[in-house]
Amino acid sequence: MQTITKETLKQDIDHLDDEQLKQIADFIAFLKFQSKLSKSTPDLSQFANLYQEFADEDRELAEIGISEYTKSLENEDKL
Repeated sequence: MQTITKETLKQDIDHLDDEQLKQIADFIAFLKFQSKLSKSTPDLSQFANLYQEFADEDRELAEIGISEYTKSLENEDKL
């Protein structure tokens, strides 16, 4: 089997007709799209970890907020 290099591909492309060149261009566009799509696929486990981290943080802040709210109500009652 022949080794594929950029140079051999360029030589092969030079011998193609317009319809074949259009097919090559379409395929290249597809490869670029596929590459972008694979790069932008989110890691769902990362989202799960972030969700858990933020949920824990929200819970802590809510507990802190409740105790401060309770203190604020107690101070209002003293006024």
